[in-house]
Amino acid sequence: MTEIDTYRLKDIAVAIIDDHEAVLEGFRSFLVKNGIKEVEAFSKSRALLDRARQHPFDIYLVDVELPDMGASDLIDQIRAGQPDAKILINTMHEETWIVKKLTEKKVNGVLYKSGELTMLLDAIMAVINGQTYYCRKFRKTQERLKAQNDSLSDRELDVLHYIAKGFSTKEISTLLFISENTVENHRKSLFRKLQAHNMADLIVKALGAGYIDPKNVGNL
Repeated sequence: MTEIDTYRLKDIAVAIIDDHEAVLEGFRSFLVKNGIKEVEAFSKSRALLDRARQHPFDIYLVDVELPDMGASDLIDQIRAGQPDAKILINTMHEETWIVKKLTEKKVNGVLYKSGELTMLLDAIMAVINGQTYYCRKFRKTQERLKAQNDSLSDRELDVLHYIAKGFSTKEISTLLFISENTVENHRKSLFRKLQAHNMADLIVKALGAGYIDPKNVGNL
């Protein structure tokens, strides 16, 4: 890190949110030790949002799994009050559906907790300089998802979404304004492309590929 980088770190405010006190203290101590003088730690989303309204932060370091609010909703609320907020995700979850969701949210960077702490400083410097920072594992999963997504059409993804929720062919036909025969053709195509043998297998493989969120899976 250059002297200019070290100087710039002194002028930024960082908020960290995680539901583990030991993790919070570890990150806070590391950042302070490396020159970031203003670091505040939070274990609850509401407390962070209340504080951010009074004192916006330059960078928000957010865990995916929080006790009182989904990370996706927290990101939306932060940006509602501070559209230019820089958001870094730091998580232990490497599942493909989470990678897909974070990609859609267009966060400024993603790190995994399994990585080196020094990557956190690299990520912060990248974001300060107007860049994004995605760790290698995250990028590799993104690339795999892109290759998979290229093989499914938008309509097939729509049908898959409703299949996962437990809707029947007739219901999907009504919701998407297409014929039941068309729905069945898309269903067959999904089975073929995902190499699924039955409905349960289709859902498992769709989850594994990141096409659907586990929270949106109904009773099949």
